[in-house]
Amino acid sequence: MLNPGEMHDGMPLRGRAREWRMLYFDPAVVERLIQAEGVTSTEIVRPAVSDPILAKRFADLFASVTDERSDPLLLEENLVRLIMRISRSHGVCPPPRQSSPPVKKALARIDSDPTSPIRLAKLAKLAGTSRFQLLRGFVREVGATPHAYLIQRRIHIARRLLADRRPIVEAAIEAGFADQSHFTRAFVRQFGVTPGRYVAALA
Repeated sequence: MLNPGEMHDGMPLRGRAREWRMLYFDPAVVERLIQAEGVTSTEIVRPAVSDPILAKRFADLFASVTDERSDPLLLEENLVRLIMRISRSHGVCPPPRQSSPPVKKALARIDSDPTSPIRLAKLAKLAGTSRFQLLRGFVREVGATPHAYLIQRRIHIARRLLADRRPIVEAAIEAGFADQSHFTRAFVRQFGVTPGRYVAALA
């Protein structure tokens, strides 16, 4: 489910070397864990956050994962506490089942074909409202703009393709991105790592 990454020395900061501690999670397993705890599935849209409590939860879990003598019960407790902190404090809930009619129509259009381009004016026309009203309602009910939601859908399509061992450039184009560099930037914003690092973690 998760693998500890190595600590990497970085460029000196104020005379001291930096280092990173990483854990890689299988998204499908994390989603099942969250649902098993009775929490609605969430999307994590911020790759970096400032959260001292989350940092402590991560440190505890990393210590459990890397300690060969760690108690399995303690490891499981630390895992659940970390995942739930991320989900409850930094997750965006999926679109509500009872969205308003305009937002529901816009979501249906995006979900029907996330890989194809769409203009806000076209979405508003399909939804039967103005662009500003749709944008405001979409953000209020979904928690993201139509564009951000579209990119999230494309990223998850691309991630599934990468998990199926498709080449990065093919996954990017098939998911609807204009080119690999655009895809890479979006992927890093979403997950905090490059597609190449993600693929390497799957090996």
